Amino acid sequence: MLSCYFTTTGFYFSNLISVIGIYVFLYGQLYLVLSGLQKALLLEARVHNIQSLETALASQSFIQLGLLTGLPMVMEIGLEKGFLTAIKDFTLMQLQLAAVFFTFSLGTKIHYYGRTMLHGGAKYRPTGRKVVVFHASFTEIYRLYSRSHFVKGFELVLLLIVYDLFRRSYQSSMAYVLITYSIWFMSITWLFAPFLFNPAGFDWEKILDDWKNLNKWIRLPGGIGIQQDKSWHSWWDDEQTHLCSSGLGARLLEILLSVRFFMYQYGLVYHLDISQKSKNVLVYILSWVVILAVFLLVKAVNMGRQQFSTNYHLAFRLFKAFLFIAVLAIIIILSNVCDLSMKDLIVCCLAFLPTGWGLILIAQAARPKIEETGLWHFTRVLARAYDYGMSVALFAPVAVLAWLPIISAFQTRFLFNEAFSRHLQIQPILAGKKTKQT
Repeated sequence: MLSCYFTTTGFYFSNLISVIGIYVFLYGQLYLVLSGLQKALLLEARVHNIQSLETALASQSFIQLGLLTGLPMVMEIGLEKGFLTAIKDFTLMQLQLAAVFFTFSLGTKIHYYGRTMLHGGAKYRPTGRKVVVFHASFTEIYRLYSRSHFVKGFELVLLLIVYDLFRRSYQSSMAYVLITYSIWFMSITWLFAPFLFNPAGFDWEKILDDWKNLNKWIRLPGGIGIQQDKSWHSWWDDEQTHLCSSGLGARLLEILLSVRFFMYQYGLVYHLDISQKSKNVLVYILSWVVILAVFLLVKAVNMGRQQFSTNYHLAFRLFKAFLFIAVLAIIIILSNVCDLSMKDLIVCCLAFLPTGWGLILIAQAARPKIEETGLWHFTRVLARAYDYGMSVALFAPVAVLAWLPIISAFQTRFLFNEAFSRHLQIQPILAGKKTKQT
């Protein structure tokens, strides 16, 4: 019923509940998979020849997260213009990628609505209602949608990948697709929709310029008077302004929400081959030792860059080579002595990357307590490394598609179609009428 209140807070609240429901669903599925409970339930059901469990999961996901979201619009158009017209309009909207656009705008609504509910600071968020015909740089897109869409999209993709890795031995691929197809669609939309609707977003020359601007934006130090579109440091500080006036309760809730990454890590480390199926808490403690070692490695590289990169380039390169050889030697020793497998390395990456991001979120929430310490400086270094990694992960597929000339031609044809051109021709006429009236 709340979804009908389009012009009131009920509409935004229902959208927020829908996205929270997706997170709860995915983390719940991950708990069932990693704990072994889902495997036991499905095997027990197969022993008794009961196929209703997977069927129920797949069918409700297909209907609830797919069909029902578009059904109210079809019914409304059907009552006004007839159901045949409604089906035609609905099909045409899908061909025009309306589902991609509105799914992406959903992320904008729930991010700022949820942030305002938690920390306050409500203000007008311009969405741009004019005809946009200029190319937005990759850096601008990243800083506009990083926290509202890209971070959440990466988190959902990681959850889906881990869920897929650990359910393969007992669950059919068709059931997995039917259960998660809508979440995959939302995740990919949140990650790549801005580049799809960005004019000349797959032009190779602009991609090369975007890469240069991205590296310049990441490396340029911030400071007083430097705008956030010129430096990552200025943008990162501006992204945390909502925490400056936030209360203690909101900060504690932010920390509590970040604990989900540690629970996610806890579930994964016990599935490593090197743990030898041990359930001892020492396995989890050792995983934190590994994370601490990685942090110290990052700190050492950063200190080496500050000390040697300016005047002693050769010494800095030798220092990085020594660290690389040392890490490689440790991995080889663990592979021979403790049965460390390639699967363990992949699972460790999937487990520890979200953990580092959770620590960054906790440090941001506790900024007043640690801002004057070296821990805050390290948090800034780590956050920049994460942002650079996420931007490269987004940039790589866009660059590959831009390398193919047909993709750029298709995007240009799709965006600047006949209806769009007709709208551009009408715009000057409307502007002329308004000028005469004034």
